[in-house]
Amino acid sequence: MSGRRFGWLPGITVAAIGAAAGFGIHALFPVVPWLTASIVLGVVVGSVKPARAALDGVLKPGLAQASRRLLRLGIVVLGLKLSLTDIAHLGWLSVLEIIALVGVSFVITWGIATALKLPGDEPVMLAAGFSICGVSAVGAMSAARGTDPRDTGTPTALVTLYGTAAIAILPALAVPLGLSTATFGHWVGASVHDVGQVVATAGTAGTAALSVAIVVKLTRVLMLAPMVAITSISTRRRAARMPAGDAVATSRPPIVPLFILGFLGLVLVRTLLPVPDAVLTIADGIQSALLAAALFAIGASLRLERLLRSGPRALLAGALSWTIIVALALLISLPR
Repeated sequence: MSGRRFGWLPGITVAAIGAAAGFGIHALFPVVPWLTASIVLGVVVGSVKPARAALDGVLKPGLAQASRRLLRLGIVVLGLKLSLTDIAHLGWLSVLEIIALVGVSFVITWGIATALKLPGDEPVMLAAGFSICGVSAVGAMSAARGTDPRDTGTPTALVTLYGTAAIAILPALAVPLGLSTATFGHWVGASVHDVGQVVATAGTAGTAALSVAIVVKLTRVLMLAPMVAITSISTRRRAARMPAGDAVATSRPPIVPLFILGFLGLVLVRTLLPVPDAVLTIADGIQSALLAAALFAIGASLRLERLLRSGPRALLAGALSWTIIVALALLISLPR
């Protein structure tokens, strides 16, 4: 009984080791975000065929727990990064533009992925990751829809690929486009996927750009809650229309998942209470560690041969969506 009860421990331990190794790479090469290094390491481990017996055997329960529960805990702690007061300082017009950008980006990405016939829930996962907040949004949407874990692998890989590409491409475009520091920061925050990727990209232009980028990015992150709620309602309605006994009919996720309520609760804590800087620093480290372990686990479950089968279509969907989002983000970031 005890062996079954703690059957998740080996996989969780391996995920933690993978996260630590990802941090080591980030420490040696700061331009590589911790989360990116962690998922790439996971993919590498998952590509080693002799290791798959363990990955699909004794390690599988713990890796599954890491990819779900640790990811959701990381999303909860992410709420401490966000203060509604900081968002209000952007001005109501800028906030409305960012909200509109998230909605339009979601619809466009979903449409592109659907037109290119990406399978299962991949179009919705890809749309969430590209339009809201990268891997965190993929995890939140998959929980809201009860998505098959296999449908999260390709969107997660694409979010990582194009978010990492932004670290090199956007700073290279800033000078030819004649962007000011503030405009560049706004552009990065409005277009780059994960918070860590935003920090790495905007940080190339200094602290002024970084401060703007983080506020804009976290405004997009706040959209995670309503988007997940809308998705949950849609999933419940779809389940209600299905015949009794159908797998979809048994999937009735809560309208607002518990971890999203936790995320919103910490947003209110950060907004209404004077949270010490030391607490925020510790929380940031915990959040990054949780997400890094979750991403290593997701990467280890990804099978490259499956990704390669839909690779050209998936890569094209990501490229088209990323290009359109970058262009739209630049449009709302230019001074008027």
